[in-house]
Amino acid sequence: MQIYIALIVLAAIVAFNIFKVLNEYELGVVFRLGRLIDRPRGPGLVILIPGVERMRRVDMRTITMDVPPQDIITRDNVSVKINAVVYFRVMDPNRAIVQVENYLYATSQLAQTTLRSVGGEADLDDLLISREKLNHRLQEILDKATDPWGIKVSMVEIKHIDLPPEMQRAMAKQAEAERERRAKIIAAQGEFQAAEKLHAAAEVIAKEPQALQLRYLQTLREIATENNSTTIFPLPIELMQAFLKGRE
Repeated sequence: MQIYIALIVLAAIVAFNIFKVLNEYELGVVFRLGRLIDRPRGPGLVILIPGVERMRRVDMRTITMDVPPQDIITRDNVSVKINAVVYFRVMDPNRAIVQVENYLYATSQLAQTTLRSVGGEADLDDLLISREKLNHRLQEILDKATDPWGIKVSMVEIKHIDLPPEMQRAMAKQAEAERERRAKIIAAQGEFQAAEKLHAAAEVIAKEPQALQLRYLQTLREIATENNSTTIFPLPIELMQAFLKGRE
């Protein structure tokens, strides 16, 4: 009985080492006596020769890697912290296993050093305003550096820029001053437009004195409508000249 149990256990161990099941998003890099087999295997059922072949699984899906915050001194000597997100996937599983010891760790370290390098070459305004340009440059550098490893970096996004408190206060004051400047410009433009309209109205009144009398009567009507109290309003002599001339 013990012999049968031992044979069953041995068969299970052999079967475990011979038969491997790979998911749809996985490929297997197979080594035969230490030498790489050209074509990766999978997905599905993979049969290995026990003691002769061994296999490494490689995930072919897009990997999202979070780059830890990096202390950066910008070109204009401002100390900031920047973190980013890198999206990449393995295009050649053989090179990803053979050309680098751990492609995940290597890509992470390369992303950190590249982020510090590119961030140090830019001004603070470029980091805050031209993020899309910096993202594109980071993606180009990482993609070129990881190409020998069989990795394709599809996108890099700067996620957050942490400014020191004193810089935040200075930027807040700058933004407030900019808003005040815009408000003064808008008010000055309004005054200028109003002056232009008044100038045009004065020219019309100078050409047609009757317009001033009509405006006077309209003002009386507005006062009588809005205020129900007794209002003493001076009567200009120009308004009475027409009646005086008629009487004469």
